[in-house]
Parts: sequence; structure tokens; C-alpha cells
Amino acid sequence: MNNQKKVAIFASGAGSNAKKIIGHFKNSPSVKISLIVCNKPGAGVLTIAETNSIPTLLIEKEQFFRGNAYVEELKDQGIDFIVLAGFLWKIPLLLIKAFPQRIVNIHPALLPKYGGKGMYGHYVHEAVIDNKERESGISIHYVDELYDHGKLIFQATCEVLPTDSPDSLAERIHGLEHKHYPEVIETLLS
Repeated sequence: MNNQKKVAIFASGAGSNAKKIIGHFKNSPSVKISLIVCNKPGAGVLTIAETNSIPTLLIEKEQFFRGNAYVEELKDQGIDFIVLAGFLWKIPLLLIKAFPQRIVNIHPALLPKYGGKGMYGHYVHEAVIDNKERESGISIHYVDELYDHGKLIFQATCEVLPTDSPDSLAERIHGLEHKHYPEVIETLLS
């Protein structure tokens, strides 16, 4: 009997976090990355999915926001848990209600600071540096109906150096993401 928890990763871009998560759970007896959900044809994460023989679901805006939010498709695949890894669309309430406390996101800053609409990627790191913050980091949180708002699960910090550019800070933040996100997901699913 297979009691593996089936995870869908939602991603919009290159997929570096998705790749780390897939690698982390490759031989897991308890967790299977079963689906990659993407909203951008040609995104790097689709190649990662293909390389790892993971099915993909390419979603479009109208059905996601005004239709069924792909809830039926996810349920048909037996998905138990959703991981957002660089997914830039806001999650519709329909999907949140279908997977209560079973959708997590990672944000490249220490929430509640530097979260919200438009705060992603280099925009976050620019704001952190412009405001002369001494530290930044990552926040892993449950997803609710507001951007970067749900209950915090985990945070890790790194120093912001006086010489940092958004790119150099992003590199250290990526290191934190890659180290901690798979481990936190594993803890949540065990």
C-alpha cells in the first residue's frame, strides 16, 4: 500500500527551488512530487519536470481566477499538499479552501516586512538594501487570501553587507531557500 503524500509544486520561472525540492524527495518513501503546475509556457521549471519525468499542468489565468482554480484537476491527481516555489500569481480563495493549511510559500525576505503585491525577486532585495536593513532572509508560511500574509512556519536570516547589490543578496537568500525549504516541507509532511 502506497501512503506517499502527493505534492504539487507551483512555479513560474527557472525552477531552482523546485529542482532542490524534487532532488530532496527523489527517493522518499513518504513524499512524492507528483505534479508541476506552471503558468508560463517555456518556463525553465517545465524542463526540470520533464528531466525528472514529473507530469506538468500548464494553467491559464481565466480558469485559475474565474473558473474552478484547477481544484478538480489537482484532486483527480490525488494531490495532498501544494508548494509554491516562485509562483507569482495570487492563489484564489477556491483553491485555498480546497487545501486548507496545505499550501505553503517561500518569500525572500523576513515577513511581515517586504511582502505584498509586487514584492518578489529583485524588487524585495532592492527595497531591503535601499532601507539599509542589516539583515534579510527567508520566510516560509501558509498561504491565505492575501499576498505574503498566512501564518509563519519558519524564518532564516542572513546579514546584509554594506557592499551588497540586489544580485549578491539574492544569491545568499537563494542559498537559504535551497537549504531550508525542502527540510521544512519534509517536517510539515511527516
